[in-house]
Amino acid sequence: MAASKSSLRTPLGKVRGLGAAKRGTEHFIAQRLTALALIPLALWFVWAVAAHAGADYAAATAFLSHPVNAGLMLLFVLAGVWHFTLGLQTVIEDYVHADGLKIAALVLVKFAGAALAVALVIAVLKLAV
Repeated sequence: MAASKSSLRTPLGKVRGLGAAKRGTEHFIAQRLTALALIPLALWFVWAVAAHAGADYAAATAFLSHPVNAGLMLLFVLAGVWHFTLGLQTVIEDYVHADGLKIAALVLVKFAGAALAVALVIAVLKLAV
């Protein structure tokens, strides 16, 4: 009698639902969650930009000095950078085949994402305070 495909997986693997790489599901879910978070945040951002088109620096600073607006802006930039980093990681893993170049590109993307996130957080906080 032939064994079914599901019998080749360990019981722990069945419960956790992990594939061969052990991390693909986590990455997939993180990218989908950031995409979902970016939908309302991007709508808010478009509204904020349209509402303040042509406004001077003082008006923009006053808008971002409100805690809700500063918090939404921080969420928007952090979710955007995280989503961007996850997407670039996927592209590099799928299309860069040379191991050394792949590792270098992944490290560069992670550091660039972290540096961009820090710079954006500092910029928003500087305007908000």
